[in-house]
Amino acid sequence: MLRQGGHLALALMSLQLLLWHESVTIEVPQDPKILADLRQPPTITKQSVKDYIVDPRDNIIIECEAKGNPVPTFSWRRNGKFFNIGKDLRVTMQKRSGTLEIGFRNGGRPEDYEGEYQCFAGNDHGMAMSNKILLRVSKAPLWPKEVLEPVVVTEGSSLVLPCNPPPGLPPPFTFWMSSLMIPIRQDKRVSMGLNGDLYFSNVMAQDAQNDYSCNARFLFTHTIQQKNPFTLKVLTNDPYNDTSYNDSDPYGGRKVAESTPTFLSPLGSESSKMVLRDEQLLLECIAAGLPTPAIKWFKKGGDLPGHKVKFENYNKTMKIINVSEEDAGEYVCMANNHLGSIRHSIFVQVRAAPYWLDKPTNLVLAPEENGRLVCRANGNPKPTIQWLVNSIPIDSSLPDPSRQLMGDTIIFRSVQMGSSAVYQCNASNQHGYLLANAFVSVIDMRPRMLGPKNQLIKVIENNRTFLDCPFFGSPIPELRWFKNGQGSGLDGGQYRVYVNGTLEIKRAKAVDEGTYTCVASSILGMAENQVRLEVKEPSRIVFAPEHQSAVRGSTARFNCKVKFDPSLPVTVTWIKDDKPIYLGRRLRKDDESLTITNINEADEGTYTCTVKTEIDQDSASARLTVLEEASLNPSVSSALPPDRPDPPMDLELSDPAARSVRLTWIPGNDHRSPVTEFLVQFEEDRWEPGRWQDLATYPGDLNSVILQLAPFVNYQFRVIAINAVGQSAASVPSPKYQTSSAAPDVIPRGLRGWGSEKDNMEITWEPLLDLEKNGPNLHYSVWWRRKDSDGEWNNVTTTGTKHVVHNTETYVPYEIKIQARNELGAGPESNLVIGYSGEDKPTSAPTDLHILKVDSTKGNIHWKPVNQDSVRGEFKEYRLYYWRKASHVPGLVFSKENKTKGFYTTMAQPSAILSDLVPFSRYKMYMVVANNHYEGPPSNSVEFSTKEGVPDAPSFFRIKRRGFDSIHLEWGKPLEPNGLLIGYQLKYQAANGSREGRPHLETFLPNVTEFTLRLPDRSTRYNFYLSALTAVGAGEVILEESPFFANEENFTDATGLAYIDQVDIATQGWFIGLMCAIALIILILLIVCFIKRSRGGKYPVRDKKDLPLDSVDHKDPDGSFDYHSDEDNKPLQGSQTSLEGNVKESDDSLVDYGEGGDGQFNEDGSFIGQYTVKKDKDETEGNESSEATSPVNAIYSLA
Repeated sequence: MLRQGGHLALALMSLQLLLWHESVTIEVPQDPKILADLRQPPTITKQSVKDYIVDPRDNIIIECEAKGNPVPTFSWRRNGKFFNIGKDLRVTMQKRSGTLEIGFRNGGRPEDYEGEYQCFAGNDHGMAMSNKILLRVSKAPLWPKEVLEPVVVTEGSSLVLPCNPPPGLPPPFTFWMSSLMIPIRQDKRVSMGLNGDLYFSNVMAQDAQNDYSCNARFLFTHTIQQKNPFTLKVLTNDPYNDTSYNDSDPYGGRKVAESTPTFLSPLGSESSKMVLRDEQLLLECIAAGLPTPAIKWFKKGGDLPGHKVKFENYNKTMKIINVSEEDAGEYVCMANNHLGSIRHSIFVQVRAAPYWLDKPTNLVLAPEENGRLVCRANGNPKPTIQWLVNSIPIDSSLPDPSRQLMGDTIIFRSVQMGSSAVYQCNASNQHGYLLANAFVSVIDMRPRMLGPKNQLIKVIENNRTFLDCPFFGSPIPELRWFKNGQGSGLDGGQYRVYVNGTLEIKRAKAVDEGTYTCVASSILGMAENQVRLEVKEPSRIVFAPEHQSAVRGSTARFNCKVKFDPSLPVTVTWIKDDKPIYLGRRLRKDDESLTITNINEADEGTYTCTVKTEIDQDSASARLTVLEEASLNPSVSSALPPDRPDPPMDLELSDPAARSVRLTWIPGNDHRSPVTEFLVQFEEDRWEPGRWQDLATYPGDLNSVILQLAPFVNYQFRVIAINAVGQSAASVPSPKYQTSSAAPDVIPRGLRGWGSEKDNMEITWEPLLDLEKNGPNLHYSVWWRRKDSDGEWNNVTTTGTKHVVHNTETYVPYEIKIQARNELGAGPESNLVIGYSGEDKPTSAPTDLHILKVDSTKGNIHWKPVNQDSVRGEFKEYRLYYWRKASHVPGLVFSKENKTKGFYTTMAQPSAILSDLVPFSRYKMYMVVANNHYEGPPSNSVEFSTKEGVPDAPSFFRIKRRGFDSIHLEWGKPLEPNGLLIGYQLKYQAANGSREGRPHLETFLPNVTEFTLRLPDRSTRYNFYLSALTAVGAGEVILEESPFFANEENFTDATGLAYIDQVDIATQGWFIGLMCAIALIILILLIVCFIKRSRGGKYPVRDKKDLPLDSVDHKDPDGSFDYHSDEDNKPLQGSQTSLEGNVKESDDSLVDYGEGGDGQFNEDGSFIGQYTVKKDKDETEGNESSEATSPVNAIYSLA
């Protein structure tokens, strides 16, 4: 808690930044046309590294590149002073760049140009600057000449051969070799330290030689320099014999005095080390002693960070990568042999050069908009923040009334043209600095469309569809979508408009086809673009191929019948095992299938049919299994289909380890479908006995795998085989296998601290899963302390998942950490989590609540804030309660429901916009301040009225036909008139497809709610657009279309009432024409019947009798020829037969026409039935008397 007034003021100032109401930053698209017209301050795009070491043999190149519009110009400073490039002939600057090149072709020394360089890029809108580049020339100094006396040492004692390489730039890499360039053999006993010295834990007689030489390799010059060699002489009690040396007795039986461990590096019992965050920590312990001591490492008060630790140099060096603050502490190395042990403590401090928490970024604003630049960095010690503008300290720059500096934040209010500049943030401490450039560019630009014009989009029906409309403008334009150039903007329902201009149609239907127009508008103008949408039917396979088994040499056929949108070009392709199929003599494809003839083993595989159009595709696969030739036994000659595999057998466990075991099995029969994978499941009998859980899956070609297991679990395994048909049954379970216990290796998840009461804090976490416990007697150790107090940690151990800290102050922060433990030890500690004690009711209320600039739907509210200390918890929001108290429209019924709206701001003079108000109404409101649990006392109440607005749409609009040449329209008053209604406006126009005729306009008084329209042409359809009117203007438009014409049509409005449109059919032209056509057909039939009757017995038989009688050319009763076989001469089903079963002879004779008797032959003996037609069964059985007058018989006669 801040106690001093100055600190409190600073805290309130900082809190303002969290709630600063600012405009949305304009994102400039990377469109060449936009960038060419857009004026922007410079931005550094490339620069050399801060610590820049160059090779003296090459030219020096110091990079600096920048972009901006206009193109920036460049200048340099060297050692803080202006660097006049034109006066130095060796220095040149590259064209359209600030990169310097320093050449030494004509002499000069690179060392003369060492120093600190800084690049500046500027144009009319600001100045950007690079980092300070420290230029140094690489150096490879010679080893100092020295005479080294022979080193004499007693066998068994320790030894250090110093290297002391020359201080090169960068430092050289050191190593030890003999004069024959053979590396000195290193092991636990002999090794090189981090400083390059060669350490002997104990000297042996065979170490004696005269060429121990330290070498230094310099990276830039690629040279190696060698120190004068050391001569090592070893004094022994007994003569040394090479043949007596062996690994088990390195001293060859000689008596050498043993010694307890002592440290050669570092010296003493403790030392300290400082390392920077994110760098690499190297700790070294080298010990002397005989036998050679073993080195072990520990961290006091915790475990080593196992995922970052690596041991090198035979455990003498410990390396921790990516060091963080948690790695600080006391590290202990222990050296021991059988005579004793020794320890050394290394106290590690972790410091940090500055690193970004919130790096400032470019800010593009329109005039009169607000914004902010934030520069937050952390480090150890905490860095200081300095702001510059155009490379000048902000305190020394020209004042800008739109700019306010608040610590690490610059706030901009109501910026103006000409306020563009480049701001620099410098965060520095004793370990380094960060420099960031961020420009503020104030621009105004008319709205522009960035996408292609009149784009055609084809989509699949019922798919989610996006219509893109990229746009740009400053200020940010408002974008609206329209369909077919009509109606209000599309947003809501099945439409959604994104901030980037994209229109989403949730499920595209055929009715969604059309031309969509996006319109971007601002105070500077407007721009629009159109997108044509076509909705297509999906492509799909309606008859998919099926799995088949076929005998070698036979034929297989895979079906693939597809359905697709006929307006899209489509291709149907086949692949086998994901590879193209080459069609030929044996493989043939038609529109609906693939046929494979003369099948062989190479044809076995998975065949996939794919139907593809330009916008979608569908695929289906089936497997072909090739069997051997069929057996001679007919009962087994058919091919067998593939089936599920048999379960694996004979599960065995081997190679047991602490957290793994090998599982081996024998696969079962795959039943003509190869096994693709094996699923290994496990069951344990401690927490969920009897429940089989998936452990892992393995490829189908494996039958022996290493299973990774958790500690403290009694496992039993089973295996399931899987092929293309399905899963096998589970195998017989394996023998049980129990893993040993271990300390937890998982940190409890979900650690948090929160207050359920005003004087407590509940610390909660998620329990470890059963398979994460790793051992018996699991419990949790929880630590907490006041944040920033540096006091002692409070600690509790519990088996539950919650601990309540009592008697806390109201809403204070605590640091919390947790660790899981069991009987085997402790798991890793969690990172620090910040929790808070409980909240209490705020004690203060906002004051001076008032509202300004009220229009029909919104107003600007203002109030005086509360003191943050009075919130007594986390500040959540200022909560406004408001409700509609009355309407200025007489007699209007409305809801007085209370509404709330929250505003998150800590400005010294807060304000906000209250929107979504109902026009022409009286409101009442008050405000409270709220934390997460409580609200404070209410502010003063305020009443205000909204202005009159445009009305809502009429409550209903229905169209009815009342007569042959008129349409009757009815409508209802708007539910929310939003003012005093002065009438209605009806616009209508003839509609012919997508074209509309000349519009007509009718206006009505407010008490008129119906209208009858006379139709000049009843075949014409009309579109009607109706809106209500107030003094402000026309409201929302409601659209209706006139219905199609029919004799009687039902129309139902929103209320469910039906209306019938009746028409006098006798007056219709189509009905009169139909009746005339029927009368004409009847007249023609009567004439044909009369002619046929009069010609009944007067066939020219003599002319016909000599012609051959073709028994085939009989006509059916319907008049068509019947080409039949002898079987067709049998009696037709249902025909009459004589008592002898013969077909009834034709009754077609002269008797039927009134000129014959009962006989079947005429006077010259010819068969008259050959030249007449058969009568229907119905005619011969009951209609003989009416044949002459029946129209139906007349038609048959005509045939």
